[in-house]
Amino acid sequence: MIVCPNCNHQNPEGATQCEACYTPLPTTTTCPSCGATVQSDAAFCGQCGYNLQPATAAPLEEDPAAIPTVVSPPSAPVTPEPLVTPEPVVTSAVAPPNLEKSNPDPEPVGVRATTSPDLNSSPPTASVQTAGSPTTQLQHLSARLLHIQTNVTLELPPNLPVIHVGKPNDLVPPDLDVSGFPHSEIVSRTHADIRVEGDSYYIEDVGSSNGTYVNNIPLTKGNRHRLRPGDRVSLGKGDLVSFIFQHS
Repeated sequence: MIVCPNCNHQNPEGATQCEACYTPLPTTTTCPSCGATVQSDAAFCGQCGYNLQPATAAPLEEDPAAIPTVVSPPSAPVTPEPLVTPEPVVTSAVAPPNLEKSNPDPEPVGVRATTSPDLNSSPPTASVQTAGSPTTQLQHLSARLLHIQTNVTLELPPNLPVIHVGKPNDLVPPDLDVSGFPHSEIVSRTHADIRVEGDSYYIEDVGSSNGTYVNNIPLTKGNRHRLRPGDRVSLGKGDLVSFIFQHS
C-alpha cells in the first residue's frame, strides 16, 4: 500500500496519484534484501535497514613506490671566474712633526702667565664684588606730628619704644615737649604716651586732666588707639592743641 503524504489515504501498489486528494504519490521500489516496498529516494530499508544507496568507490591512493624516480644527468662542473686583483693602495708619506720647532701651547684666553710667588710674602687677599649690584641701604620709617594751629612739625624720636608727650616735669620728662605751643596750659605735664611696635604707632592717655582725643573721640585711660596717617590728635578739650599724624 502507498500512503498519501497529504491526506494519509492508503492507495494500492503501483498507483501514481492519490485516489482521495489527487496528490502525486512518490515512486516506490523493492528492497533487494527483504523485498519490502520502499520509496525510490529512500536511503535505507524500513524493514531490514539495508543500505539502498550505491556504495561510492573510494579513490585509490597512489603508492609512492610505484612512482618512477626521475634521475637528472650530472651537470658539468662550473669553472669559477678569476678573482679581481685589487688595486694597490697609494699612501702618501707624512713627515713627523718637528717637536723642537713646534710652538708651545697658546696661552688660554683670560689667563695670564705670572711668575712664581714669593713664599715669604703674604698671599694676596681676594675681594669678591658683584658688578652692577646697588649698595643696600636700610630704610628707616619716620613719623611726625604736624601742629595744625602753627603748622610746626614735631618729629617722633626714633629707637624709642615709648614716647612721652607733655610738658617739662621732674617725674617723667617729655620726649615731645608741647609747652611752646599756644594754649599749652590745657595740656598736662604727663599727658599721653605713644608706643612703637614694629612699624605701628599707638597712642594712649596716661591720666591727663583734660583728656586726649583722636578724630574728636575721647580715649579712655589705658585704652590705646592705633594711629594711621591723617588721624587728628587733640591734647585737651576744645581742639586748641591739635596735631595731624604723618607716617612715611
